[in-house]
Amino acid sequence: NFKRKADMFTKRTIKPHREITSVETASEALALSIGEKARVDLPYMEQLTGKPKEEIIKDLQGVIFRIPATEPAQYVTADEYLSGNVRAKLITAEAAAKENPEFAVNAQALKQVIPQDLSAAEISVRLGTTWIPQEDIQRFVMELLTPSSYAASRIKVRYTPINGDWFIENKSSDYGNVKADSTYGTKRASAYRIIEDTLNLRDTRIFDYVYDENGNRKAVFNAKETTAAQAKQEVIKQAFQDWIWKDPERRNRLVRYYNDTFNSVRPREYDGSHIHFVGMNPEINLREHQRNAVAHVLYGYNTLLAHEVGAGKSFEMAASAMELKRLGLCQKSLFVVPNHLTEQWASEFLRLYPNAKLLVTSKKDFEPGNRKKFCARIATGDYDAVIIGHSQFEKIPLSAERQERLIQEQMDEIEEAIEEAKAQVGEHFTVKQLEKLRKSLKQKLEKLQGTDRKDDVVTFEQLGVDRLFVDESQAFKNLYLYTKMRNVAGLSTSEAQKSSDMFGKCRYLDEITGGRGVIFATGTPLSNSMTEMYTLMRYLQYNTLQQKGLTHFDAWASTFGETTTAIELAPEGYT
Repeated sequence: NFKRKADMFTKRTIKPHREITSVETASEALALSIGEKARVDLPYMEQLTGKPKEEIIKDLQGVIFRIPATEPAQYVTADEYLSGNVRAKLITAEAAAKENPEFAVNAQALKQVIPQDLSAAEISVRLGTTWIPQEDIQRFVMELLTPSSYAASRIKVRYTPINGDWFIENKSSDYGNVKADSTYGTKRASAYRIIEDTLNLRDTRIFDYVYDENGNRKAVFNAKETTAAQAKQEVIKQAFQDWIWKDPERRNRLVRYYNDTFNSVRPREYDGSHIHFVGMNPEINLREHQRNAVAHVLYGYNTLLAHEVGAGKSFEMAASAMELKRLGLCQKSLFVVPNHLTEQWASEFLRLYPNAKLLVTSKKDFEPGNRKKFCARIATGDYDAVIIGHSQFEKIPLSAERQERLIQEQMDEIEEAIEEAKAQVGEHFTVKQLEKLRKSLKQKLEKLQGTDRKDDVVTFEQLGVDRLFVDESQAFKNLYLYTKMRNVAGLSTSEAQKSSDMFGKCRYLDEITGGRGVIFATGTPLSNSMTEMYTLMRYLQYNTLQQKGLTHFDAWASTFGETTTAIELAPEGYT
């Protein structure tokens, strides 16, 4: 079956690395330092130029910046320093400038790149947005419905962050209020119930209950009453839109909070022109967008490569892995690719880096008899990259201790929330919901402790992997999410075991790499639902979601999305 001689017989496939030992200018030294060390390394730059450190810093003023509160002094490039959460960086720089005037340059540069404040007219707020404090919602309800003084002292609006629930306590205490029963409510649904549904991103729906011949209670949808209640719901939503920005004190406070929390990040531009790609096949030249993507992986945090099909994601991932290893930024990269593509991936990788040391799985390696041996090879070998299939990846378990810890952390949070709800003379509804959540986690924990679902092989943590490259990452989009929304097209709450497994491993890599260890690649990051964007953020930006209080899906959806009511055609053509 001989086809032709390999490239190595007719052309050069490996180029020796020529080390540059001296340069003339500070900017050339900086380019080399970024290319060879992936950071601003002043001793290395002194060696290259023969100039003292102080002179190099002076020459590169505005191109590199000193990070406040670091000893010994650390410098980073302007594109790194003047990106990310620039508002938080400005506060730090201004505080540092009071102690040391040297940091005045930092503060001045950061002021130039702060995103322009959005005005109230440009900020979209809807009833149920979780960054609006519950006290403001309470005030809205009181001003809209003006309950009696007895009812006003009892009615309380509560928000529980742990499960994203809004609840109005003592709704029924305001009886006989025309505004609640007819202006903003109906005979069958009071305004309080409608507001609670709206806060929880639900359409109000009315059911009649009938008994069948066996005496079983059955719910029957009441279309007429539901239409009336939903019309009132739209009136209340509009009333909230008109009310929220009316009071100048409230408007200024909320606009300031929104700008500081959500309008504070400046995206970083990545430039890959300095990267040398030692060991790459000289016949292959990466395009500009590919070099920049590699720079993003090297210098940035968790990365999503979402170019369209054919834009060269495979080469970007292979080049990133080899450069990370060469620069000492990672020890071992694991490539998780569709099962049928492991060998094709290996041949592409070797075409780009002919002398790369790879470990590639075949179907045989993950048969029960060989699995232990193969995982031991991953753990003990020094490979540039290990390439395995999606289903094989799932068979390498996280340690039971870590899985138990993750579940235990969630259970502890829920315990705290239950205590808090009870301390606030908590409403039964919230406590019941939380206890239900705790029960399901407890069952998960017992199942984990009681059964040994996966073989007793080397665990994922023991493999020594500190970078995870996932090709065709859309295969992991079914990550469980809890939501109170009903009848919303494209909201999938089904859970795939492989997605939960991937999520646990991403959290572990975040922990050991500071949020730099996961790279996803897909041509279809969003295929049919906005929940896929939230899922991607959970995999790649979990810490960001935590900082902004958006780990719960409903909190995320109420901040960045809006549900709209529309008639949808069934596949058969009926509505």
